[in-house]
Amino acid sequence: MPSLAEPAVPPGSMAALTQPEIHADGITLRPWRPSDRPVVVAAYADPAIQRWHCRSMSDDEARDWIDAWPGRWRDETGAGWAVLHAGEVAGQISLRRLFLAEGLAEVSYWVLPGTRGRRIAPRALSAMTAWCFETLGLHRIELCHSTANAASCRVAQHAGFAVEGTKRREALHADGWHDMHLHARLDADA
Repeated sequence: MPSLAEPAVPPGSMAALTQPEIHADGITLRPWRPSDRPVVVAAYADPAIQRWHCRSMSDDEARDWIDAWPGRWRDETGAGWAVLHAGEVAGQISLRRLFLAEGLAEVSYWVLPGTRGRRIAPRALSAMTAWCFETLGLHRIELCHSTANAASCRVAQHAGFAVEGTKRREALHADGWHDMHLHARLDADA
């Protein structure tokens, strides 16, 4: 265990690695590719993804979004993976915020409409969480979702992320301010 003066995860420890493919429980997490642009555009055209992620994306924006991930990896500020099921992109999972010195990350995910209901998101969340604890040495992983997003709450619970509380009026969505559930999992959790 690091002392109070030491960072939980030393700077450079993630940037020194090549972003991996993660294989677990019938899915694969792999870094985004330029050829994934049409899938990203289609995903952000989905009303449910737009509702909870508060955005849409043009083709140029999707290109920029994909192109930004390798830099975020090198800068140790985030990481994004395409989630593959049966060889096709079924969703995404990312470390949308990463604080290596604190051993902390925040997760974001979505699943394409045609692949929902197959527990792809909780499997991806579990696989990425295990990798973060085992390889990066993170201490805590958090996720937040609107209290109105029951599906995301189920994903978090299936992946072992305990509800820790409600952040009142924390996120602005198209229909106004939403209270957000805060879930977290620690490296010490079973």
